[in-house]
Amino acid sequence: MSTVPAERHSESVENYLKTIFLLSERWEGSVGVSALAERLRVSSPSASGMIRRLVEAGLVDHARYAGISLTPAGRASALAVVRRHRLIEMFLVTELELNWDEVHVEAEALEHSVSDRLLGRIDDRLGHPRFDPHGDPIPDREGRLPEVRGRRLPRLRYGEGGTLIRVDDTDPAVLRFLDEHDVRLGDRLDLITRRPFEGPYVVRVQRHGDRRNVGEQEWGPSLVEALWVGADA
Repeated sequence: MSTVPAERHSESVENYLKTIFLLSERWEGSVGVSALAERLRVSSPSASGMIRRLVEAGLVDHARYAGISLTPAGRASALAVVRRHRLIEMFLVTELELNWDEVHVEAEALEHSVSDRLLGRIDDRLGHPRFDPHGDPIPDREGRLPEVRGRRLPRLRYGEGGTLIRVDDTDPAVLRFLDEHDVRLGDRLDLITRRPFEGPYVVRVQRHGDRRNVGEQEWGPSLVEALWVGADA
């Protein structure tokens, strides 16, 4: 079992390790240099140079013609950053009442400077949450991730549905759109069909609780790809 290390790396190294983890989580496998460079908004040669340094430091593996993967030490460091990021997001939403589309950028900055002592206080104050405001799992102090039993909405067959449990937070416009249309975690989404020629998806929204249902909506592929529904779908 990996544990969250006390030692920290530079902000640049932490950003690379965290991004490799997030991309591998999304694709369930190793990560390509071009995808990593695109996500970090750097050139491919720059990304390749950093990967070589991370290999030398024992934080990632990168065989020729194969993708990038984290070593146990690299994964532990990545999970430590992810933990800081997601706890900060939860604190900003629940304690400071920021909107869920505002907190990602703030957490990106604070995750590199918050002390372990302060993070522990935040965790205690929040009651040790297992998921952040977007439904992303928060690693515990030992680096263990809560299980997310869900699928991205486009992975469902037409006619299937489930409870919205997670939303990718990298694009604030997605979160603002959901807010504007009063779509929240806990609502039920059913994938009805997709319009021809790679058009929008038709999704039925059934709101949780006493809020009025909105019926069927047409949502673009990038929006639908950002949504996760429960594994009971």
